[in-house]
Amino acid sequence: MPVSFVLNHRKVSLNVAPGDPLLWAIREAAGLTGTKYGCGAALCGACTVHLDGKPIRSCVTPVHSVAGKSVTTIEGVSGPTALAVESAWERLNVVQCGYCQSGQIMSAIALLERKPSPADDDIDTAMNGNICRCATYMRIRAAIHEAARIRKG
Repeated sequence: MPVSFVLNHRKVSLNVAPGDPLLWAIREAAGLTGTKYGCGAALCGACTVHLDGKPIRSCVTPVHSVAGKSVTTIEGVSGPTALAVESAWERLNVVQCGYCQSGQIMSAIALLERKPSPADDDIDTAMNGNICRCATYMRIRAAIHEAARIRKG
């Protein structure tokens, strides 16, 4: 039975089992591999996507629960906040191995959309649960502050 929703600003209808995790629908049925599998238990944040603009863990979200809604993956982010985050990430050399970065970036964009000038505590709270095995947490925080400055102009 197909599940229909908006994926990266385009309506899709994917032939997947309704109880399958959204992550596998995105990666396998839609062929978008930027969203990563990390733990399968919503603990690491590698699978973070936006559901109607809010960050969620796609590894534990049944695909049927997004029917009729809008899902954005790392491949579909756009706009001034996404560009500011990308620029800051590059400028501050945040990435080491890169595996967690799509989830980190998705969480950072959601934070900045909600709170354009976050304090360190706001960043720590929003990014909690996004694990970076390379421990680039200080660079991630600095990049989020930099992205906020870029957005302000």
